[in-house]
Amino acid sequence: MRNRSAVHPPMAAGDDSKPGAATDGSHRPKPSTRLRRWRIFLLILILILILGVGRAFLPSIVRDYVNRTLDRNPLYSGRIGDVQIHLLRGAYSIQDIRLSKTTGNIPVPLFAAKRVEFALQWNALVHRRIVGRVLMEEPELNFVDAPDEGESQSGAGGPWLQLIRDLFPFTINRAVIQNGSAHFRAYQKKEPVDVYLSQLDATIDNLGNIHNQTTPLVSTIQANALVMDQAKLELKMTLDPFSYKPTFHLVLRLMNLDVVKINNLALAYGKFDFKRGWFDLVVEADSKEGQLHGYVKPLFRDLKVFSLTHDLKEDNVLQFFWQALVGVVTTVFKNQPHDQFGTLIPFSAEASGRSSTDILATLGNLLRNAFVRAYLPKLEGGQEEYDGLQFGPPDLTDPISAGDPP
Repeated sequence: MRNRSAVHPPMAAGDDSKPGAATDGSHRPKPSTRLRRWRIFLLILILILILGVGRAFLPSIVRDYVNRTLDRNPLYSGRIGDVQIHLLRGAYSIQDIRLSKTTGNIPVPLFAAKRVEFALQWNALVHRRIVGRVLMEEPELNFVDAPDEGESQSGAGGPWLQLIRDLFPFTINRAVIQNGSAHFRAYQKKEPVDVYLSQLDATIDNLGNIHNQTTPLVSTIQANALVMDQAKLELKMTLDPFSYKPTFHLVLRLMNLDVVKINNLALAYGKFDFKRGWFDLVVEADSKEGQLHGYVKPLFRDLKVFSLTHDLKEDNVLQFFWQALVGVVTTVFKNQPHDQFGTLIPFSAEASGRSSTDILATLGNLLRNAFVRAYLPKLEGGQEEYDGLQFGPPDLTDPISAGDPP
């Protein structure tokens, strides 16, 4: 009987197909390596184009946001220049920022700066903290005194801390000021007043306590400047940024100010002027939970206030006699060997607003400087030294210069 089973035809030479292989095209070979590389390159190119377009429009978006943020305060209006984005550094900078009071006719802004930059503080990542820093180049701060509230300018009542939070989403841990200035002005006096600091350099560190220090005064402020482009000013401060009530320790020293440079201020508020002299100032203050204690030590050397030939030319008779009285007092109560007039003024204040000055102690210290021993332009009772400034809590129990006999 013939075998009816199907007979398969012989396979042609070079035919790689296997029995049972699909012939309908449902199985396709994988893309080649070259094709995959082209796809990756295309994706990267698209991503670069997206970032480039975003980078081109991002400064305008940020600039509009900053302008809206600055204009939230009804008393002050803001104006800025260009905005630059620094993606690799996680930063952006604002050029030519200016905050001006909207009421009154004040010719100077409250705040102006050539450049302000907000950036991530990368070294804080070592401490597992994401915080930022702010840099201000050539900032200028202007306080203006005037009889009318609308013509004066102090910045009081402005939500400035909230403004900084709105401009940068992370906690500011460090602030740097480079070549800044601060002015106290009075335009409506007989002689316009402008007393100022220049070449101001300052740093504020560890506001976020990224080192997790347990001591209460964890943040530090250091600043130095020139007063009237001539006298050196130093300030050092430690503080607790997390305290509900002010908690800090502050020391300040001003050395060798030529008092003739502030004659407009003396005439406007004291009704006298200086003929010659030098001024030193030491301030120390300690505040714990809003309880403030400290002292101010003003010292005048080689001082001359009254000159008969000069002051006789004044048209105001009352000012002539007042100038003479001031001259007599400063001459009688000065330390003759050191040619110095000065005192130490203890003060205290509370967070509620109450403040007091020990008048009797001030007068006693005036006599002590004049007839016992001249005060020195250094801190009272300090223990630690920071770059030549003794830095320690003030001791007001014996307000006499360190080294004086009891």
